[in-house]
Amino acid sequence: MERTAKKVESNIILALDLTDQNRRRILSRSLGTLESVHPHLCAVKLNRQAVLPLGLFEGVQKIVARAHDLGLTIIMDAKINDIGNTNRYIAEYYFKAGFDAVTASPFVGWEEGLEPVFEVARKMKRGVIVLVFMSHKGAGEGYGQTVCNTTTGKLEPQYGIFAFNAVKWNADGAVVGATYPDKIREVNEVLKDRVPIYSPGVGAQGGDVEAAVKAGARYLIVGRTIFEAKDPAKTAIQIQELAWKSRKR
Repeated sequence: MERTAKKVESNIILALDLTDQNRRRILSRSLGTLESVHPHLCAVKLNRQAVLPLGLFEGVQKIVARAHDLGLTIIMDAKINDIGNTNRYIAEYYFKAGFDAVTASPFVGWEEGLEPVFEVARKMKRGVIVLVFMSHKGAGEGYGQTVCNTTTGKLEPQYGIFAFNAVKWNADGAVVGATYPDKIREVNEVLKDRVPIYSPGVGAQGGDVEAAVKAGARYLIVGRTIFEAKDPAKTAIQIQELAWKSRKR
């Protein structure tokens, strides 16, 4: 994905999180949007609001296959968050469907939690991106809690411990909302570029491109701002250029 980003000079990931009561329209619009904006992307992300109506091994695979044909990495925003045995099967199904990486919640911990997900990912040469601080307004109620670090015995913010675990577990990425540039900066101090930051929430949720990138986000995840635009390609170009320019400073 980093090679693609450098080649096309874009750190933009398109979130194809379209919703519609008609599954054919979801598929058609997803593929159409992908075709029009792919030159300005480094990757694509899908969430369950598209996967559930389309079917994992039916419509979704058409999107996955097309993304790969266009040379793009595709991420499943699964937010895996269950016991280890269940998590293992969830990861296996998504990887077998062609996804290159999944997102996962560190709230379930490592042993009998996310360890099986990482085992499957390493075996199948795929990626795991952990949630550290999400982009919505209520994120602080969970990720922002002050908790006792059971290793050090000190009180720390929950997201700080999650950032530390991202490094410890050798995660392939850490999600920190673009809506919280201060949190991006704090988390980046823990990660020290050993784990790249993926930031959702640009545009529709109020996240600022320049602020997020300057704070340390390596990749920006953008959905509604692009696919709901009158001219998705033009909007994608504008975000791409601003984000890449900000990254190079």
